[in-house]
Amino acid sequence: MIDLRSDTVTKPSPGMREAMARAEVGDDVYGEDPTVNRLQERAAELMGKEAALFVPSGTMANLLALLSQTRPGDTIILSEGAHPYHYENAGLARVGGLLTRTIEDPFCKMTAEQVAEKILQVDDAHYSPTTLVSIENTTNRGGGAFYRFDEIESIGRLCQNRGLKLHCDGARIFNAAIASNIDAQFLARPCDTISFCLSKGLGAPAGSLLCGPRETIHQAHRFRKMLGGGMRQAGILAAAGLYALEHHIDDLANDHRRARKFRAALESAGVTFPLPSPTNILYMEVPDPIGLAKRLRDNGILFNPPRTPWLRVVFHRDISDQDLDQAIEIFKQNL
Repeated sequence: MIDLRSDTVTKPSPGMREAMARAEVGDDVYGEDPTVNRLQERAAELMGKEAALFVPSGTMANLLALLSQTRPGDTIILSEGAHPYHYENAGLARVGGLLTRTIEDPFCKMTAEQVAEKILQVDDAHYSPTTLVSIENTTNRGGGAFYRFDEIESIGRLCQNRGLKLHCDGARIFNAAIASNIDAQFLARPCDTISFCLSKGLGAPAGSLLCGPRETIHQAHRFRKMLGGGMRQAGILAAAGLYALEHHIDDLANDHRRARKFRAALESAGVTFPLPSPTNILYMEVPDPIGLAKRLRDNGILFNPPRTPWLRVVFHRDISDQDLDQAIEIFKQNL
């Protein structure tokens, strides 16, 4: 099967498996796993932050960022299509006790001007104070759109002037860096905290990092324990993450290249793509997405359930050029 459901379906590469097998480990709950410690140091360095925390998932990383920088009853601002708002099972409300004010945009992005209109800071006990803004880079529901540095800098400056924290859900921040031809550290600079996933395009089996100021990460560490996110000999997973950061980042450009070729081929066959596709995520608009998804599955291509009337296609490191050419032909035969 050619699996186009997500960039989370990748398998560890042979080199990554070897690194996992050789990993030096200890008990990370005691802070004694040397491989986890090296991964956290490397992640903080890559993002230009003081510290980092290794956690099981991107969902936990985002929740920890919110818990460590807000109080229950606060309001946060984020996109209507943001991952924490749509796909994280209302953790920001149920666990964080947070109110949300959302901004609607087809690419699931926000401008500083839009954020400014949503900020509520009044000395009135009737109202929930706005204390944090959360952006997503790249955007999942926005077709892999990314923020330019100047856009993030503008939002960051607004947050700093208004006394707000800025978090970046950077699950695919390295895709944004590749697409914008700018180092991830610069994209992270205006943000107080940033999270990124190892288990998406980078190909590790599990894990995310939350990066930020040392005191914020210390608070996040306490919340990680509360949520049951403490791991013991986690160096086996951390070794996969280190290998991914050392060997797999540049490979993301191939995912983007294949996505562009796929789109061009299917557009020439009459398929509509309602959103730009600058990275590895594409949305296709087709008349019968459920029927097409079934036909494609029967012919060897896997999809997530359709987002009617769109199908999502995600390229990743386990899709070869041969897989790409085969997928294009199967699509054309089943449209």
